[in-house]
Amino acid sequence: MISTSFLSSSLWITITGFGGVAVTVPVALAIAAWLVAGMRMRAAFEWLVLLGAAGGLMLLTKLAFLGWGLGIRPLDFTGISGHALMSTMVFPVMLSVILLGAPTLVRRAGFVAGLALGIMIGASRMAVKAHSMSEIVAGCAIGAVVACIFVSRVENHGAPADTTTPHPLLVSLSLVALIGALHGLHLPTQRWVTSLALDLSGHERPFIRARWHRDGRIAPKLVDNLGSVRPAAPDS
Repeated sequence: MISTSFLSSSLWITITGFGGVAVTVPVALAIAAWLVAGMRMRAAFEWLVLLGAAGGLMLLTKLAFLGWGLGIRPLDFTGISGHALMSTMVFPVMLSVILLGAPTLVRRAGFVAGLALGIMIGASRMAVKAHSMSEIVAGCAIGAVVACIFVSRVENHGAPADTTTPHPLLVSLSLVALIGALHGLHLPTQRWVTSLALDLSGHERPFIRARWHRDGRIAPKLVDNLGSVRPAAPDS
């Protein structure tokens, strides 16, 4: 377990606020918009596809646990951390887009800085006791891989002949303003995901971490007053 005590609780809460979907999804869409503005249509399309694929995978793991209790108990894994995944995917790409016209070394430094920010946001999820280490590591790993794939594809394919490079100051100011405006905004995504999981699974209650560890995924058998054995209702 990595110690997170070197920062105060209030600062960790501030940091974790940058990784919520209310911030990262609009920033991801703004990245696509700036790519389109620069006539990088293919890059914008690939970015949205990768974003959807990674987000879909994260959502599936959460639905699997909340609705059916599917996870990895020895690793305390109940679903990929969305904050960790989105942060390590969006912020490195954001800085890479801002620095598209810069020298390679500067672009690399920007990517690493964005990745470091994403990892810090991932660590904040453990500090606020929202996720386990395995869930954070999974999110950071997937987000970093997606970001690396996208940035490498953009650089390897080069720029189309009609590509324009939006002024980095204009791009950065717009994205920073967007982040500043949305930081602290909370969307009830956990409630939405839980409701969807219950609708899909047909259970009345979602699986929760503590009960999952205590009782296991399958409820024990109950013995009625007549002595016959019948299965209990699923633990949900």
